[in-house]
Amino acid sequence: MSGYQKNYQNEDVEVLNSEYGKNVIKLLRIRRDGKKHCIKEVEVCVHIRLDSVNEYLHGDNSAVIPTDTMKNIVLALAKCKGIQIIEQFALDICNHLISSYCHVVYVKAYVQEVPWRRLEKNGIPHVHSFICVPEGIRFCEAEQCQNGCPLVISGIKELKLKKTTQSGFQGFHRDKYTTIPDRTDRVLSAELFCKWSYGVCQDIDFDCVWDTVHECVLEAFSGPPDCGEYSPCHQKTINNIQMLILARVPQEIEVTLNNIYYDVIDLEKFGLTNDKEVRELLKY
Repeated sequence: MSGYQKNYQNEDVEVLNSEYGKNVIKLLRIRRDGKKHCIKEVEVCVHIRLDSVNEYLHGDNSAVIPTDTMKNIVLALAKCKGIQIIEQFALDICNHLISSYCHVVYVKAYVQEVPWRRLEKNGIPHVHSFICVPEGIRFCEAEQCQNGCPLVISGIKELKLKKTTQSGFQGFHRDKYTTIPDRTDRVLSAELFCKWSYGVCQDIDFDCVWDTVHECVLEAFSGPPDCGEYSPCHQKTINNIQMLILARVPQEIEVTLNNIYYDVIDLEKFGLTNDKEVRELLKY
């Protein structure tokens, strides 16, 4: 019926997701051992779900934990517990909220780490100076329900990889819409996203697992250092990465490689030859 509008009451609807929280809590934690300093710079997001939805249905805020309180809890935990491993810090956040508030039925904490590395000179590590290195961003997500066991996901993101040969793409399906030619020698460049989940979170060396996965990604993408390994397509490279990780870290794994395209530029109009040496970034 034209112009008909039904006036819904609270009893007519179901709130499917009442999760809320505080995003983008950025902090730097410094640990001092005499002259030697250690740092962790992180970005944290915390979301919770309560055992009622009165704030949604009735505007009753009596059970609502303000997001500013969540931020302050994160800062206090960084001081009291420290941040040595981001997965453990995420678990600390979940445990604090679940154990401190009986009406919180679900907590999710996301933590990502700024990739700082200690400066070295002639093999000697500096006691308090660091450099930010673009070797991928380490992240994790922990979640826990009231009376439940915590679950943890770890990952790597924004890891940029490139090899200038030993990659091609040919023999693919063609029809009237296909315009790209076969390529037997191309630049393979991509940005990697990778995540994996753990089972029971007991006696896990999160640092060791992350380092192993990171090493597998670099090894499988590049191949042997003296000759490399040919990649016939994007998908085979992803599979090589996944298979090597699974061989060393038997966890459920997800890998995404977002292509970064470079095309050879025609320099003949400048009276120059171009033996695939100068390429233009087409898409990122």
